[in-house]
Amino acid sequence: MKLKPDTPPPGCPAHSSTAGLTPLISATGSPDHRVVYRQLRAEQGPVARVELEPGVGAWLVMGYRELLTITRDERTFVHDARNWKDLQDGVVAPDSGLLPMMAWRANVIGADGETHRRLRRPLDEGVAHIDQRRTRREVEAICADLVASFAGRGSADLIGEYAAVIPLLALASLFGMEREEGLELRQALIALFGSQDNSQSGNRQFEEILLDLLRARAADPDDTRDDLTGVFLRHPALENEAERLQSMVVMIAAANETVTAWISHTLRFLLTDPRFSAQLRGGSLGVDDALDEALWRDPPMNVMPARYALHDTELGGQQIRKGDVLLLGLGAVVDDPLMQTGFGPMAEPGNRAHLAFAAGPHSCPARVPARLITRTAVSTVLNLLPDIHLSVPAAEITWLPSPWTRVPTALPVEFSTVAAAPELQHR
Repeated sequence: MKLKPDTPPPGCPAHSSTAGLTPLISATGSPDHRVVYRQLRAEQGPVARVELEPGVGAWLVMGYRELLTITRDERTFVHDARNWKDLQDGVVAPDSGLLPMMAWRANVIGADGETHRRLRRPLDEGVAHIDQRRTRREVEAICADLVASFAGRGSADLIGEYAAVIPLLALASLFGMEREEGLELRQALIALFGSQDNSQSGNRQFEEILLDLLRARAADPDDTRDDLTGVFLRHPALENEAERLQSMVVMIAAANETVTAWISHTLRFLLTDPRFSAQLRGGSLGVDDALDEALWRDPPMNVMPARYALHDTELGGQQIRKGDVLLLGLGAVVDDPLMQTGFGPMAEPGNRAHLAFAAGPHSCPARVPARLITRTAVSTVLNLLPDIHLSVPAAEITWLPSPWTRVPTALPVEFSTVAAAPELQHR
């Protein structure tokens, strides 16, 4: 029998070829990513084979039960990318743009079990250390300054001039960094999360900035500043410089990209969805409802890497092989039929049964400060610019290239300059 070109030879796994698979980045970059996810679910079920880059496949886990399984079962699905067969076999090139997000690092994300618990303690204690009232005041000041920089024009891009700037400026303050350092970190992170050709150079620049900060602070015995850099420098659970650096990498990288996305989508819903845009004119659904809706429909990490199978197993009707990579399809879980049986997001505003912060031992430790920063950013711009409105049709919004997140390329708005002036003049 003559095999078709895309048919694997006898004895090879059926999923070893990526021919004909949906590229993951085409889903996250689609005008409506949920349409793509629904099609994948209809064709393959709650666990679907997708293409990460040419020749590199992965399992996209879209089912609620299946997501809970891979986030909680550390005996079968682990974070350590050294178990990734395509990486071991050289299918993933050493210069692949996937590696800054997926390669193993000596940090809390790449560890499980006792090592994970040890590395998680400094993050949990660092988050608990954050003064929420002070942070809210600082974020309000950052937001007001940004609004003041464009208020006189009557127009702005709420992504490039606002949502994408706020998180890193807030994080820079929490880590004792200057504004200029925060802006440098932002440019490096844009490249890192894009997983494109410049991803590895962006990752190097990001780590170099943080390592310089860490070493400068460690070299000064009189520096006893009580910020997050100080927490990581002095925490006994972190055994060396590499672990301190990677703890900072995790907290800053994860918080910046996710909060940027959360601010962006909440503003987008408030400006484009009739249920929320009415809030600007006294409607019943407000900012907190929009925050929760964003977590359901466009979670900050639309797709989260990654888990690696330690042995052959079955998940969602698919045969998972040892060394396969599985991705958390957090942006697809809202369309799981299980979520449409009485407690889905559309049936109950304020429902927080989503998986936007993942689940299990690796669930996000910073959801409280993330919500504080996001809510403050959204509320501040709405208060200062009460007649703000989108200046292009919602259908024209495009997305920055990334297989992991969906951040709008721009969110152009217009507003009355008179409305903003009186409050901003007092700052």
